[in-house]
Amino acid sequence: MKVGVISDTHGLLRPEALAALEGCALIVHAGDIGKPEVLEALAALAPLRVVRGNNDLALLWAQGLPDVDRFEVQGWQVLLVHDLADVPAHLDQGVQWVITGHSHKPLIERREGCLYLNPGSAGPRRFSLPVTLALIEVGADALVPEIVPLLAANPLKATSR
Repeated sequence: MKVGVISDTHGLLRPEALAALEGCALIVHAGDIGKPEVLEALAALAPLRVVRGNNDLALLWAQGLPDVDRFEVQGWQVLLVHDLADVPAHLDQGVQWVITGHSHKPLIERREGCLYLNPGSAGPRRFSLPVTLALIEVGADALVPEIVPLLAANPLKATSR
């Protein structure tokens, strides 16, 4: 199963992002959405899980969005929050995959048996950071995440078990 993870679009949904997310069985947006049209376009591609980010807090249309979401993907327990600082120091039992955004810095990291994934920012370029999203192949016994540059070639791959 292919899962797409996107964050920090800040109202900009690039055609390259839509193309990269085609064929995903699920799309996750880790906040700082910017405009409801972003979610509408993503939901047209696949089922969508989303949390609001700090820049979404004052937006009336985003008031109903959760700050935290916990769900399951093919048996993997997922915790979704916008800011890594909002992840509890001690994760609830069973959480195997943490998805965050906010920093605009792509990250694939294992911590105490848990995959931490930040897809980076897919919206307007900030600072000198890359414009990216993430794709994850989800299997019964492995999560295989990949950071996908949207404005350059050569994706970065990592395997997590």
